[in-house]
Amino acid sequence: MKALIITSSALGDSSVSNRLAGELIDRLRAQDPSLETIVRDLGSDPVPHLLPETVSAIRGTPEGEAGREALALSDTLVAEIQAADVIVIGSPMYNFGIASTLKAWFDHVLRAGVTFRYTEAGPEGLVKGKKAVVIETRAGFYSEGPAAAMDGQEPHLRILLGFMGIDDVTFVRAEKLAFGPEAASQAIDDAARQLAGLAERELALAA
Repeated sequence: MKALIITSSALGDSSVSNRLAGELIDRLRAQDPSLETIVRDLGSDPVPHLLPETVSAIRGTPEGEAGREALALSDTLVAEIQAADVIVIGSPMYNFGIASTLKAWFDHVLRAGVTFRYTEAGPEGLVKGKKAVVIETRAGFYSEGPAAAMDGQEPHLRILLGFMGIDDVTFVRAEKLAFGPEAASQAIDDAARQLAGLAERELALAA
């Protein structure tokens, strides 16, 4: 089995989402020592944001050296997705949405004719047969209640992944991380338990 791990926190070793993503991969690796992994730590090694000299590459018509380099990077990132059986995304909530580094990664892999296409029936995702686990960390509580309307993280991720054809997605949330040490510890433990249960199922179904 091959797993692609994408983390996007700016907090490095202090990141809860990074920690939970690492623990999930450790569990999968313990069950399958032959597990192959590709790690993209966008917090420490970000994908460049698109610029006037590179946006043409995503449209398939690279211009100049910068455009050719952007296309080569995009091709590499897409190949990593296509090679993976399981995709693990660590996504902290920043200002009610995803990290800009994670958005930049999506900007490089959402490519017409490559990861999706337009048909008479509407857009069709071309990246199929993948399982994804998205680990969301949030200071507040957004999964239900009054603050749910401010959740620009999970709906956005569902759209971006689904547009590529990745619709087998499990979201694991660690919320209330700013509600005090006890609430944070409980949230992290609950998320870890969910991921431990997922590890066996994801491995069994994706292998």
